[in-house]
Amino acid sequence: MKKYIINPVYLLALVAGFFLAGCEKDERDINMTISEVTQFYAPNDNVFVKLEPATAASVVFEWDQARAEDGSLVMYEVAFDKEGGNFTAPVYKMASDGNGVQPKLTLSHKDLNRIANFAGIGSQETGKLHWTILASKGTNVKQATLSRTIEVERPAGFAEIPTEVFLSGTATETGADLGTAAKLKSTSPGVFEIYTQLKPGTYHFSNRNAGSPTTFIIEGSALKEGVDGASPATAPTVYRMVLDFNNAAVVISEIVKVEYWFAPRNAVEGTLNYIGGSKYKAENVAIEFRQESWGRDERYKFRVTFKDAGGATFQEDWASSNRDNNRPDANTPAAWYNIFKQDVNQWDYTFKFRTEADLKNVDLTLDFSPAGAYSHKVDIK
Repeated sequence: MKKYIINPVYLLALVAGFFLAGCEKDERDINMTISEVTQFYAPNDNVFVKLEPATAASVVFEWDQARAEDGSLVMYEVAFDKEGGNFTAPVYKMASDGNGVQPKLTLSHKDLNRIANFAGIGSQETGKLHWTILASKGTNVKQATLSRTIEVERPAGFAEIPTEVFLSGTATETGADLGTAAKLKSTSPGVFEIYTQLKPGTYHFSNRNAGSPTTFIIEGSALKEGVDGASPATAPTVYRMVLDFNNAAVVISEIVKVEYWFAPRNAVEGTLNYIGGSKYKAENVAIEFRQESWGRDERYKFRVTFKDAGGATFQEDWASSNRDNNRPDANTPAAWYNIFKQDVNQWDYTFKFRTEADLKNVDLTLDFSPAGAYSHKVDIK
C-alpha cells in the first residue's frame, strides 16, 4: 500500500483558502439594509430649556425605531449641530440609552451645557441647537428624514469643569513656571481653594500644570478664561482664594492674622506668622494650663481674622471636628490634629494639649496645604 506525504505548506495554504472563501461568502450574506428614522416624539421642536447643570435635571430625546431588513438590531446616535447646520460636521454625537440600542436618549443638563458650549453658545447666553438621529448597522448610517431645534439658556459657569486647578505667575509664591505651579485644594465638585501669598505682579489659574492648559483669571468677583490677571496685592499679602467653576464666581479674603486661642482664659495667647507654602507657625509659645477645682484645663484652638473685598473683617475658629476631646498622648492618631472651620465661641470644638506641654514652650504649626487634610502640629520643647 502506498503512503502519501502531504506538504505542510500546501496544507496550510489549502486551509487558508477555505477560510477566505467562507469569509467572502459571509460578507456577501450580511444584509446591512436599514430604514431611516421618520418620526420624533420628544422634545417638541423649538422647546426652551433653562439649563441647571449642577442638578440632576435632564432632557429626554425620543423617536420611532428604524428597521433593519433582516430584523436585527439598529444602533442610534443623536447628532447636534449649530443652528442651521446640516450635520455634515456635527459639534457632538452621543449614543442613545442602552449603549446605543434604545430609541431614546436621556441627556443631563450638564452634558447639554457642554454641547451648547461646543456650539458656541457662551456662558449666560441663550442659543439654539439643531439635532437629528443617526441610525446605523455596521458601516451603513442613515440620517433621519427630519430634524428639530432646541433652545437653551446657559448659566454662569463653565461647561468643562476642571478636575484640578493650579496657580502660577510672577505674583505667586512658586513663580511663572507652570511646572512648579501651586495646586489648589478641591473642596467639592467644581470648587477649589488655596491659602497663599501674593505680591505685585500677574497670576492666573490653569487646569493643568503641563502642556497648553486652559487658563483663567479673576475680574472682580467673577472667574473668566484669560491669560494673566493683575494681583490685588500692593505688598506681599496672604489670601484665601475660593474658586467656584460651577458659577464662575470667586471669593478672595485677605488673612489679617492667625492666633492661638486658649479657651480656659478666654484669650489669645500667641500669634502665628506665615512661613510660606500655605503654613503658619509660632515658635516658643509658653503654655500654662489653668488650674481649676477639678484639675488643670488645657483646651485650645486657633482663631483666624479675615478681611473681605469690601474691607469688612470677620473671624473663624479652626478647631477639632469633635465638640469635646480627651487629652492626647503619644499613641493618638495624626488625624486627631486635623482642623476644621467652626463658629467662633470660647469652648466648643477645642483641642487639648498633651500632659507634657504644661509649663513648657511649644512650636505651633497650622497647615493649610492643599495636598491633604488641613491640620496642625504641636512640638514640645
